[in-house]
Amino acid sequence: MNGIDLRSDTVTRPTPEMRRAMYDAEVADGGLEGDPTTKKLEELAAERLGTEAALLVASGSMGNLVAALAHCAPGDAMIVGERSHMAWSADQGKGHSTYGRIGVRRLPENPDGKLGIEDIGLSMAAESEGESRVALVNMENTHNQSDGTPIDPAWTASFAEGVHDRGAVLHIDGARLFNAAVALDVPASALVADADSATFCLSKGLACPIGGIVAGSSDYIAEVHNRRKIVGGEMRQTGVISAAGIVALNSMVDRMADDHANARRLAEGLAQISGISIEPERVTTNILYFKLSDRTPEEVEQSLAEEGVHCFALDGRIRMVTHHHITPEDIETALGAVQRVMQSDAGAAHA
Repeated sequence: MNGIDLRSDTVTRPTPEMRRAMYDAEVADGGLEGDPTTKKLEELAAERLGTEAALLVASGSMGNLVAALAHCAPGDAMIVGERSHMAWSADQGKGHSTYGRIGVRRLPENPDGKLGIEDIGLSMAAESEGESRVALVNMENTHNQSDGTPIDPAWTASFAEGVHDRGAVLHIDGARLFNAAVALDVPASALVADADSATFCLSKGLACPIGGIVAGSSDYIAEVHNRRKIVGGEMRQTGVISAAGIVALNSMVDRMADDHANARRLAEGLAQISGISIEPERVTTNILYFKLSDRTPEEVEQSLAEEGVHCFALDGRIRMVTHHHITPEDIETALGAVQRVMQSDAGAAHA
């Protein structure tokens, strides 16, 4: 798609270094002796997250699915935030109930994307009334629909303690985990140190063409590997994917600070445009949402597309996401387009 694409950080393309690494990658059958480049990626990912082991999967969604399947027995339940990506995928894909007969309980998050441990306890107490045992609690970091808010290690440690005290395990959907790490200026390992498992996407802010990682203990990852087979996720010469992931983990993390700075500048500029409601101080990573006073998000999305600026109308708001291919100059161009669209729409509304 031509123009300035702010729909998602999934629209990135491999860097020249990634393409060279993919071309030169040493490969073998991942379903037999194992792919050597993928093994290197998995070792690097485990090192970065401070876990015993890690496993390559086709996507973050697959990673979250097989992570839950490995934690839960048939008939168990899991808790998700009602605005989380895992709630959406559970609703749309039915993967957890279809593949694992896992019940999904949705609880409201706070505005910053955090679940309340008291709410968790009340939901788990329902087991005594004949409902399924809650085996797994999931949290999202960064939290997409809460303006990409990062959740800090201290809160996660306290939350994990509460989850464990209630007899469940904690999984972190870290699709943009490295965005959180950069925003909070902590290693990614600190964000998952108290969790029982975690996932992250290679194909979002890290700018890889495909892939995700599940991380945890060696025994747990062995079970995740089995679950990956069940859902059809066994792949062969995966080194051509993994080579890009190695480049990303070695060279694409620190530069996420540029994405965050671009998102904040975009938010500050949007706040100056009449008809837009946004809190720039909430924008600390690469995602922002804003509301409109007089126009529908769908109308503005279409008008901006005609200006060459692409975004998404989601949940009654407009979402924009910065990434590797968005420059400071693109931000200024996008702000100019938004200004023109809002002025034009305001004129049409009063005609």
